[in-house]
Order: sequence, then structure tokens, then C-alpha cells
Amino acid sequence: MLTGSLNIQRIGKVMSFSSFTCPIPRAYDVNAQGLYFLNRLDSCKSIAELKQTHASIIKTIPLQTQQLIYAKLISFCATTSPSANLSYARSIFAHLESPNLLVYNAILRCLSSSKNNSLEALELYREMLVKGFVPDNYTIPFALKACAQLQLLGLGEAIHGHSVKTGMALDVYVNNTLMRVYAVCGIIRAVRRLFDGMPHRDLVSWTTLIQAYVKMGFPREGIRAFFQMCDHAKLRADGMTLVIVLSACSKLGDLSMGREIHRYMHENKVNSDVFVGNALVDMYLKCGDADLARKVFDAMPAKNVVSWNSLILGLAQQGEFKEALDVFRKMQSIGVKPDDVTLVGVLNSCANQGVLELGKWVHAYIDRNRIRADGYIGNALVDMYAKCGSIDQAFRVFEAMKCKDVYSYTAMIVGLAMHGQGQNALKLFSEMPKMGIEPDEVTFVGVLMACSHVGLVEEGWKHFEDMSRVYNLSPQTEHYGCMVDLLGRAGLIDEAEEFIRNMPIEPDAFVWGALLGACRIHGKVELGQSALEKLVKIEPERDGAYILMSNIYSSANRWRDALKLRKAMKERNMTKTPGCSSIELDGVIHEFRKGDKSHPKSKEIYILLDEFTCHLKNWGHLVHTSVLS
Repeated sequence: MLTGSLNIQRIGKVMSFSSFTCPIPRAYDVNAQGLYFLNRLDSCKSIAELKQTHASIIKTIPLQTQQLIYAKLISFCATTSPSANLSYARSIFAHLESPNLLVYNAILRCLSSSKNNSLEALELYREMLVKGFVPDNYTIPFALKACAQLQLLGLGEAIHGHSVKTGMALDVYVNNTLMRVYAVCGIIRAVRRLFDGMPHRDLVSWTTLIQAYVKMGFPREGIRAFFQMCDHAKLRADGMTLVIVLSACSKLGDLSMGREIHRYMHENKVNSDVFVGNALVDMYLKCGDADLARKVFDAMPAKNVVSWNSLILGLAQQGEFKEALDVFRKMQSIGVKPDDVTLVGVLNSCANQGVLELGKWVHAYIDRNRIRADGYIGNALVDMYAKCGSIDQAFRVFEAMKCKDVYSYTAMIVGLAMHGQGQNALKLFSEMPKMGIEPDEVTFVGVLMACSHVGLVEEGWKHFEDMSRVYNLSPQTEHYGCMVDLLGRAGLIDEAEEFIRNMPIEPDAFVWGALLGACRIHGKVELGQSALEKLVKIEPERDGAYILMSNIYSSANRWRDALKLRKAMKERNMTKTPGCSSIELDGVIHEFRKGDKSHPKSKEIYILLDEFTCHLKNWGHLVHTSVLS
């Protein structure tokens, strides 16, 4: 068995030797028996078949001869990969008294494939050096792969130096693996320096460079390297390279570049497997083209759960929540089993669409399949119930979560604030320090909303100041807008106006909109006009500010100004977005817009509405219609 703790210093010490006594092993001869067993090993399809063949080998061939066969046995365990097979590989290796370089390489390949066994691989590498073996261009990459798994930069640099001394630094395979070590350790300059110094480069070299740029936050440089590879190196990209380049386009949100990469695929007849298809769907959605994403998705010959997740999450991120839920229903109808990512995307869409019944179905599915409602799923459930109006159920899910984080608390605090339960939201916020959880910027949006709804001006000021004073968080425009709303609701209009004047950042539409809303509540016409002018400059095409100002004029009986504002809207070709309400019944969402008669039962609905209006008037209730029609 290969056991014992890794001593990094000992490995570095051994690799400082400049020469070794053992020569590089020559090619291994195989007799007829050996060739027969090698062919049998090639045809093995399971560990059970391998063990049968191994039993025949033990009976027929002496243990210490023809080690190529034993290397093949160990390599089979590496390619099939379950942990039980790795244990079998260890047992084979342990029974060899004098394993040669070929066998060492085989066991190193097994161990370096997993992060859990990478330390053991490096200890074995040290053992080889102590015994005098000279690593070849297979040994060093396996050792470097183990360093990459553990992000051991210092040891990777030591092996780099050793590869230079033994002449292996000229090998393209060794250099590619060295680049990967420096890339996972975040040393982009070292990756580029190695790449530039390589006498020979292959597609893996270029792909490693591109991936290093993209993963370290330089997607544009990664795309530039891709085109250099195509134009100067005259290499044709494969699917793996294109997945990385498409992810770079996604990060940049560059639709034209994404389309160009897609054209490259067609022109060069690159095989579009499920991974490339998923990357294309993700790219088009993140770049804002949902139609092309659907076309690519529909054309994919094979799809996996990641394909469906890419479309569902991408549509949700684009605000196409109804479409995302339609895709999920189709996924269900053809029997594709959702995973955790699917469920989070569906719950997010339910939350924003107000589809409580489907959200409850997802919750039942989670319980039925014994999925822990913690982490992302638990947070998504809390958010869904809160946004769908079931705040008590949201709190029950929150209370049942065993592992709560800042997102769990934030979802619950924001939910309570939205439902007017400001005191409960603030009480929950006070528990966070006791649990060792620090709030983030979004948490404070919920806290300030809670203070605003309850009218706690002094407490709101305290929390706003604590953001920077206690938690080292810089207030954003959303927080300033919440403070303006808090002051405005409390009738402190002058303080709100002064607060805006003293803001260290430029007020945006959210801030001016909050002030305009306060003017609507307290009838501040002149200040409302000033806020409207600011809003029109920031969002000239939005109708909300005009409508709100028209309400202010109407409330002050300034009908001429209200008509003038309506005329200005017509001159700008602005129309009021019709009011819309929706209700979910038996899993179906029914939408109703002002003046819309497209619903199949619209006649009956309007008759019922007339009856309600008549009853309200009879009971002395008047309908206020101060909004702009």
C-alpha cells in the first residue's frame, strides 16, 4: 500500500540532484504469452473481467517478468476510475518487488487523476527519485497534474526546474502540463512566458493558454489568442477549445463575436457535440438572443440535463420567466429528471411569475426525493414563497434550514419587508451577528425597506451609517433610494432633498423616483416638477414619471398642467403601459390587462365586475381614478 504523509521539502531536495545513476529504461520486449494477455486486457470491459485475466496471468507468467503486462493492468484501473479499482491498482503495485519506470508511470497516472490521491502520487514520485529513476515525458506530467490538483505552486516550480535539468522542458506534453499548473495557481505571466518559449506548440498548448486567459478574467485576450491560433498557427479548433471561447463570449456579452465563432464552427465543420451545443445555448442567452438560443437547443441531436438547465436558467436571467417554465414543463413531459440546478431555476421563475402552485409542486418534489432544502435550493424556496405572497410558508422553510447563509437571511428579510412586517425583518437581522453571518449589500436593501415601511427613521439612519462604519460596505444607489423613500414617507421632504444634494454619487432614476413618490404622498408639486425634470433626462422613454406627476397635478386640482403633461406624452409618442393583473388557477396563469377582451370568458368577467362596482357604490365606497388613462 502507498501510505505516509507527503514531505514537500524532501521532494524538492531530491529533485535538486543534477544527475541520476539509472538510465532511462529501454523498450520492453513481449513474448507470445505476454502479447496474448495484452490483447485480453485490451478487450476487458469491467473490473470483474480484469480480475479473471489477472488470475490467469499470475498462474502463467512469473510476477517479476514482463512488467508491461502489470503496467497495463494498473492502467486499466486508471481508465475505469472507481475507487475500488484504484485499491486494486494499489494492490497490484504493492506485490511488485522492483517495479520499473513503466509501472511507476501507470500507478502515477491512477493516483494523479484524483485530488484525493494527489498527495500520494507526489510521495510516490519522490520515492522514484530516491531510487534513482530518471522521469520521462510521461512521469513529469503526471506529477505536475497532481500539483495542479492541489494548487502546489512551489512544488510545481521545483518540478519545472527538474524538467529543465533533465531536458524534458523541451517536450510539448511536459510544457502543456506546466502551463496548466501555473494557470490553476493564477500566474498568467508564467503561462504566457512558457507558451512563448515553446519550440513546438499543438492544439492543447493553445487551448491551455486560451483557458488560462478566460478563467483568470481576461476573456478578450483569450478570444484574441483563439484567432491567432486559427490565422497564424493554422490550427483547427476542436470542441473543447470552442467551449472555452464561447464561454469568453458569454462573459463579455459579445453577441457579434459569439455569432462569428458559431460561423467558424459551420465553415470548419466542427463536430457540435452536447457540450458545444450547451455552450452555444448559454452564450446566446447571456448575450441577449433568446430566439437563436432556442434554435440551437431545438437542433441539438442529443441533450442532457445541462442542456435543459442552460435554457431554463438563461431564459430566467433574461426575464423570460413564463418561457422558462414552459421549457421545464416540456422537460417533464419527455421524462428528463431535473437536478438541483433545474429546481433553483424553476423556483426563481415561479417567484418572479407568481406561480405559487408550481412552486409548491417543486417543493413537494424536493421532499419526495429526499433532497435537502438547504443552500441554493432552500434559499430559492424561501424567495419563491415570499414573492408569491406566502410569507408564513417562507418562514417555515427558513426555520427548517440547517445550514443558513447570508443569502438565506437576506431572502427572508427582504420577504418580510415586502409584506409590511418591518419589525420581524429587523428582529431577524439582529440575529445575524449571533450566528456569525455578516450582511451584504442586498441585506441592507431589505433592512432599509423594513425601516421605511415601519417609519423608523432614526433606526434607518443607524443601519445606513453602519454599512460603511461597521461592515465596510459602500452604499449604492439602491441604498440611497431607500433612504430617500424612508425620509419621504415620514414627511421629511426637505431632509430627503438635502440628502440627495449631498450624495457622493450621481443620483439615478431610483433615487429621483423615490423623491417623486414622496411628493405624490405629500402633495409637493414644485419639488415634484424638479424631480420629473431629472427623471426625464435619465429615462426619457419611460412613462412612469409622467404618470406619477400627472397624479400630483390632479390631486392639486391643476388640471391644465395635467392636460399639458398628457399632450407632451403624445408628442413623444409615449403611451401608458396598460395595468395588468394575473391569477393562477389549476396551474394556469390568467392575465388581465386594462381594456383587453381577449380572454375567452371576458363577457362574463365584465358582467361580474359591473356587479361588484354596483355593490360598492351601494355601500358608499367610491373608486378613485386619479391615474392617467
